[in-house]
Amino acid sequence: MTKSVSGDRLVATTDGREFFQEIVSTAIDNRNLVVSDDATVYVINLLADFMRADRLFDYTEDGYLLRPLALLYGDAAQAQTHEERLGALRRLGDVALFIAGLFSDSLRRSAIDVDYYISMGGSAYGNLSDSMGDSIRARSLTGIFRELSEQFTNFVDVLAEVGEQATPQSAVDILRLYELWALTGSPRAARRLQCLGIQLAEGALAEPKH
Repeated sequence: MTKSVSGDRLVATTDGREFFQEIVSTAIDNRNLVVSDDATVYVINLLADFMRADRLFDYTEDGYLLRPLALLYGDAAQAQTHEERLGALRRLGDVALFIAGLFSDSLRRSAIDVDYYISMGGSAYGNLSDSMGDSIRARSLTGIFRELSEQFTNFVDVLAEVGEQATPQSAVDILRLYELWALTGSPRAARRLQCLGIQLAEGALAEPKH
């Protein structure tokens, strides 16, 4: 049984997070990292959520798309309310951490590099930690986001090890298939993605640096 962040407390859960609890904890120990239990739980829950493609990809009128970080940043910059801005920043940090950790090798071969994801994700979490407010719920998350910002690179390394043991039929597999199509234009990969309901937007993994 693991714990998930919900409101102002950690809540026990009994789903596939047990798998990630073990390998995330092992990866942290292998690197002799000093990280809090709350930040560890956050990363475990992030991995479990993003194993579902509908949590990683954004649903649009054209189907599921992997939106570039620049557009996610734009969502935060153009948010109409404080809550919308916080949600957009969190989405930006989460997606950047997930992709930088599990696909750092691929990013080195693309038009961007992992440093871009680290910069965008770390800044997003840092802005979150500075903007949460003074409520009980906000205070419980402020420290987590600050730690994720300050140790973003360490958590990227942790996820890189986790990626070596990722479960089959997961969002990781779908994203790798998506990456294969984006880099090679493989018709076979395109057909498989379309069967999964994934809309093919050219250059999704090759956004420019800013």
